[in-house]
Amino acid sequence: MNDEAPKQPSKPRIRHTMLRVANLDESVKFYEEVLDMKVFRRSDNESQKYSVVFVGYEDEETNPAIELTYNWGVDEPYDKGTGYGHVAIGVPDIYEVCRRVEARGMEVPRRPGPLKGRGPNGPVIAFIRDPDGYSIELGERP
Repeated sequence: MNDEAPKQPSKPRIRHTMLRVANLDESVKFYEEVLDMKVFRRSDNESQKYSVVFVGYEDEETNPAIELTYNWGVDEPYDKGTGYGHVAIGVPDIYEVCRRVEARGMEVPRRPGPLKGRGPNGPVIAFIRDPDGYSIELGERP
């Protein structure tokens, strides 16, 4: 007799977003040190000549991740095209994250401030860029 409860069907969820990067170590360090993410896992595929690192918050089984993909031998920035917008991340201290970016000598294209069109008491947002130039919107979430 099987005493295990029947498995409940899982609901759909966003698992990850993939970004191609030119320097995997530099990108992982940025996401760990600037955005306080942790590495969930890394995989190297020798036959297809690429490496991936999944980073994120808490647990990859229940929270979305960012997949950083390095195609071996591609060391130039990728063309972002006109379709890519940004990844949005809620952070408890938007000003501290922007300080970390600037401490690395990187730019903060949009300084922290109220969301335009929402008045002076609107949500506080900022935009930063990762080492490959991908735009990241920060939203202050206590």
